[in-house]
Amino acid sequence: MAIWITGTHGLIGSHVLRRLEAEGIDAFGVSRGELDLGDFQAVEKFFSEKKPAGIIHCAAMSKATECDRDTRLARHINIDLTQLLSELAANIPFTFLSTDLVFDGTQGNYSEKDSPAPLNYYGETKVKAEESVLKNLKHTVIRTSLNAGISPTGDRAFNEEMKKMCGAGKSVKLFTDEFRSPIPVVETAALLVSLYRKSERGLYHLAGAETLSRMQIGLALLDKWDLPPSLAAGSSLHYYQGPRRAANTTLNCGKLEKLLGRRMPGFTEWLGKATPEQI
Repeated sequence: MAIWITGTHGLIGSHVLRRLEAEGIDAFGVSRGELDLGDFQAVEKFFSEKKPAGIIHCAAMSKATECDRDTRLARHINIDLTQLLSELAANIPFTFLSTDLVFDGTQGNYSEKDSPAPLNYYGETKVKAEESVLKNLKHTVIRTSLNAGISPTGDRAFNEEMKKMCGAGKSVKLFTDEFRSPIPVVETAALLVSLYRKSERGLYHLAGAETLSRMQIGLALLDKWDLPPSLAAGSSLHYYQGPRRAANTTLNCGKLEKLLGRRMPGFTEWLGKATPEQI
């Protein structure tokens, strides 16, 4: 019996699968061509045949603009699919990947005790999904922030999108007043697997140790790539016209740090040591 990882063509899912395999844990992922997660009958049949020992659910519709554009599909994938998988996994460990965007960003340094108050529909779907998962005491919700790294398709991480634009000589608009807790995806995968090995379940925050603005993150990446800082065009949330954005969704990860006995990684510290293949 192996652990089933959803979303293994995405950024976090692919790295979680790789980490499990590296640690000798039997795990598998399924491509979209093999199983359509939107087809619930097919999902139920697949679960019945595979009989996984646990599920780590990383698949999601994660772009806020796309969720606003197609709320029906966003609900189907982010809420209904999560609820279905959680119900199928009623008697086995189930881990759900959520987001720091469940918060409105008015205070920052959010702990697991703070009440969610999402500003957009993507955040709303994640809150609803969290509620369904946490009804089962065997299940776990992990909220994370911006993850940096390389995805199988080369276009799932924020740094991949930025590198493509800047590499073509195009400037990138970056907010100077939006703050996050960025983390390298390799660290997210390692910490997630460490938590999975524990018997404790529930709600945990897993993010980077630093509070950085989008502009600070972008400048650090440009420096790493030896590209001119002028490619980072500073802007303010005040002028943004898209879905509402939270100003400061940084996460307090003290609960997870205490459980695992280690501090969360610093993004810029990791960036200084990262190889070109990692960023």
